[in-house]
Amino acid sequence: MQKIQLNPLGSMSQLSQLEVNLLSESKDSDLYRLFRNCCLAVLYSGAEIDNSDDIFAPHQDFEVNLIIRERGVKVELVNPPAHAFVDKVLIKGVHEHIFSVLRDLLHMGAKYSAQSLQVTPDSAYITHSVFDMLRHAQTIKNTAELNMVVCWGGHSIGTTEYQYTKEVGYQLGLRNLNICTGCGPGAMKGPMKGATIGHAKQRYRHGRYLGLTEPGIIAAEPPNAIVNELVIMPDIEKRLEAFIRLSHGIVVFPGGAGTAEELLYLIGIMLDEQNQQQVLPIVLTGPQESKAYFESIDDFIGKTLGPEAQNLYEIVVGDAEKVAQIIKQNQNLVRDYRRQTGDSYDFNWSLKIASEFQSPFIPSHTNMAELKLNFDQPKTELAAALRQVFSGIVAGNVKSEGVALIKECGPFQLKGDPKLMELMDSLLESFVEQHRMKLPGSKYIPCYQITE
Repeated sequence: MQKIQLNPLGSMSQLSQLEVNLLSESKDSDLYRLFRNCCLAVLYSGAEIDNSDDIFAPHQDFEVNLIIRERGVKVELVNPPAHAFVDKVLIKGVHEHIFSVLRDLLHMGAKYSAQSLQVTPDSAYITHSVFDMLRHAQTIKNTAELNMVVCWGGHSIGTTEYQYTKEVGYQLGLRNLNICTGCGPGAMKGPMKGATIGHAKQRYRHGRYLGLTEPGIIAAEPPNAIVNELVIMPDIEKRLEAFIRLSHGIVVFPGGAGTAEELLYLIGIMLDEQNQQQVLPIVLTGPQESKAYFESIDDFIGKTLGPEAQNLYEIVVGDAEKVAQIIKQNQNLVRDYRRQTGDSYDFNWSLKIASEFQSPFIPSHTNMAELKLNFDQPKTELAAALRQVFSGIVAGNVKSEGVALIKECGPFQLKGDPKLMELMDSLLESFVEQHRMKLPGSKYIPCYQITE
């Protein structure tokens, strides 16, 4: 049995006895299992994996314990995976991420249990909780630089697309722009890797490579090795809200169901009449080889949500420098808007997010079958329902609970307006044909069926 003790890094050097008890008094508790699984996922940082079973199955004997000392707390790892070490010393970035997991899970568990606080989680409260978690993680720097660019895209992309994401990141880095992604591989890693070179060339010493994840995703998409700030949000909806409220510009690369979910979430919010004056540059981009992908996603958005939705973003194909120029040129417009409205430079409070985008969606077979998938509703509500479809598909593809549910009960059944379902089926089939649902070399077995 191998044991290693880690000294604290960051803001988690001191814990109360109550906080320690939450994680250590019972190894059967949900919070302990979550803590243990997230730590194991972090130890796989940099691994090209999209199946949580590949992480958990070989390490049934892995445990993590908290050891109280007068000067603080230590984390003890029992039988950790060997590849997280170099010459028997844990990689420093992984060490930091372990304590990020501890910080975020304790903060969520202790502070944001609605039952214990007897608080109704309305929209304002949810936004407050997102802000508080980011502030607690020291993510909100109050620097007034307005240079955080959120990059979305698939974990399962080919070499040409990956190299393009690096080139875009490089061009953003040359302009002293920082990167925020979902922290996994593929299009989440490429922009960060490229930006490190751009930052180095400009001697920009405050490079931030912020990774936002959530417990159901981190095991399937362990943090890539570039991430220097890791934040674990409690659910996908708060993760998505954090992305948008932190961003000063958004770049969307090719991807699969997860990227479609993020884009539909963003479009649904920006279509809200209360957000018409918001200034947030959105660019969809990829190499020339990805042109057909953007044509299909643009066509789907146009036929489901209309030209107004298409006008919210710009598509740039094969020109990484232009993408960075668009984001940089809009930086002052974002600054002027925030100043005129009296909004924070680092957290977009004025953005209105409707409850259907904030309420956690549980992708059960019943909930998926009952989604309102028809054109007879406001565009924002249709976007929310479509977002939930893709959220469920992501769960069925990669999240351990969702994968287990599909194994037990079969594929999710989706039904709705025939024309809408035809459009959705066509888009999803294109994702499968382009191998955007699984990592290269993996055979994709659909977790959904579209019925009449």
